Amino acid sequence: MRNAFIDELVNQASVNDRVALIVGDLGYSVVEPFAERFPEQFINAGVAEQNMMGLAAGMASEGYHVFVYSIANFPTFRCAEQIRNDVDYHCLPVTVVSVGGGLAYGSLGYSHHAVQDFGLMRLMPNMLIAAPGDPMETRACMRYLMANPQPSYLRLGKAGEPCFHSAVPTIEPGKWLQVKAGACNKTLLTTGAPLALANQWIEKSEQYRDYALHTLPLWGMATKEIQAAKIKNWSEVTTVEDHLKDAGFGSWMLEAVMDTPELLTRIKIKALSPKVCGMVGRQEVLNELGGLTAV
Repeated sequence: MRNAFIDELVNQASVNDRVALIVGDLGYSVVEPFAERFPEQFINAGVAEQNMMGLAAGMASEGYHVFVYSIANFPTFRCAEQIRNDVDYHCLPVTVVSVGGGLAYGSLGYSHHAVQDFGLMRLMPNMLIAAPGDPMETRACMRYLMANPQPSYLRLGKAGEPCFHSAVPTIEPGKWLQVKAGACNKTLLTTGAPLALANQWIEKSEQYRDYALHTLPLWGMATKEIQAAKIKNWSEVTTVEDHLKDAGFGSWMLEAVMDTPELLTRIKIKALSPKVCGMVGRQEVLNELGGLTAV
C-alpha cells in the first residue's frame, strides 16, 4: 500500500505543483521518489507533529493539497487539536496519512498501535476516512482524494498486502465495493487491511464459506445516512476491522441504523479486544490474541 500511495502521489505532483508532502522525520525508503523529484514540494518537519499539522493547514489555506505522512498514532492523537481546529473545522485539503494501521507495528510496542484512530477521526464532521484494503484500492482512494480535496484520513497497512482487484476500482464515499459474490444472503464487510483476513475466512472456514465479501474504502460522518438502505439487502452483515470494537467501524455502522432498529440485529462485529492495548508482538500474533483469528 505504501508503494502504491507514493507512486500515485508522484504521478499527481508531476501535473500539479500544489501537491505537497510533509513528513515527521520518517518514511525513509518510501518517500524518496517524491522528495528527490519534487524537493520544493517536500518538507521534513522533524519530530514535531503538532507543528507539522499546523504547517500543513497553513499551506492548505494558501492553495496546496498537503499530505502529512507518519506512523500510526503520531499524525493523529498527537495532533488531535490541530486536526480538529485547523484542518477539519476550516474544511482544508489536508490528507493525514497514517501508515501501519491496526497492529502492523505491534513489535514496536503499544505506542505504535493504531487501534483507536477510527474513533478519533470519525468524530470530525468534515473528515473523510479512506481505508483501502489493497494496493488497487489505495490508488483509487488517492485518485478520489485528489479529485475531491477535503479534510481526509488515509489509513494504510505497512507493506506486502495482496491485491484483490485486477484494476483500479471506481469508489465513492459510503459505497460498498464487491470483492466476491456469495452463495447466501450474508456478507463480510471490511474496511482497510483486514480485507485479506476476511478473504481467508471465506476461502478456508466453514462458518463463512458461502458469504459474499465487500469492502468500504471511503466513509465518515457524512455517509452514515445511506447505510441502512444497503444493509436492508442482507440478512447478515459482519463488519471486520483491525480496531477496537468501541467507536470503530462496526460501531459506526450500528449508529447508521439507529433509526431503523429492525436492522440492528443484522449487524455482527469482528473487531479487536482492548486487551491488545498493553501488548507487544507481531501483528499476526496480536490479531489472534485480540480476536481476529486467522484460519
